Amino acid sequence: MFTEPFPALWRARYGEAAPPAEVPALTPFLRHRSVRDFAPEPIPEDTVRVLFAAAQAAATSANLQLWSAISVQEPARRDAIAKLCADQKQIRDCAWFFAFVVDHFRLEKAARDAGENPAGLDLAEFFAMGCVDAALAAERLTCAAEFAGLGCCYIGALRNDVEGVKRLLEIPGRCFPIFGLCLGKVAASCKAEAKPRLSQPAIWFREKYDASPDTAEYDRRMAAFYASQGQKADVSWAQRCGRRVDGSAKSITGRDGLKTWMEREGFSRR
Repeated sequence: MFTEPFPALWRARYGEAAPPAEVPALTPFLRHRSVRDFAPEPIPEDTVRVLFAAAQAAATSANLQLWSAISVQEPARRDAIAKLCADQKQIRDCAWFFAFVVDHFRLEKAARDAGENPAGLDLAEFFAMGCVDAALAAERLTCAAEFAGLGCCYIGALRNDVEGVKRLLEIPGRCFPIFGLCLGKVAASCKAEAKPRLSQPAIWFREKYDASPDTAEYDRRMAAFYASQGQKADVSWAQRCGRRVDGSAKSITGRDGLKTWMEREGFSRR
């Protein structure tokens, strides 16, 4: 597992010699990194139930709890969902895999059973609520898992083929599979490092938005990080991100039809 002390993690994130204040209790939060190399060791379901309780303890707007998570453990189904998610190795190797879902189905049914009309669920606001609920729950689970000495990796590729995921996991309408989460024990061979982040002034604005944030110094720090990872240091962070959002089929990886699919499923119609 990862053991870097607080000052070293601050340097890794921001390139600064020393943190403004040292808070050792927060070190596990700064140690977060995506783990893609898992040890072939099981994690007892009782442990996962406790981690899931941490997820459910996350804030949820108006207590609507507009999210669900589906664990995928059966080997053939795990293989199938890995193939739907760009065939990523860590999905097969992790001890537990969860598909997180923006879930309007459960609330719609509960409301109708109670004699209420849930017509407002097709508003964009309630889709936004579901996305926030799912993200908060998953991040709470991730933090709890890391405190317990485990590693995690989010899988955005769950959205590459949402219809395929829906069929495989028998997900009903009014549900949107939004991301996956790998959970497991970190392999001793894992070389994942804490990745640099934008400087705080480029993210944290005081009193009003700063429309001219400095990202050039981050490009310089990321060039050194890319080189250390054996990646092309002459392609900057800004260039990489620009290519990611250029709208091409290659950059979107099958997700260009999401809006139409979501509207068909009853999300964000108005």
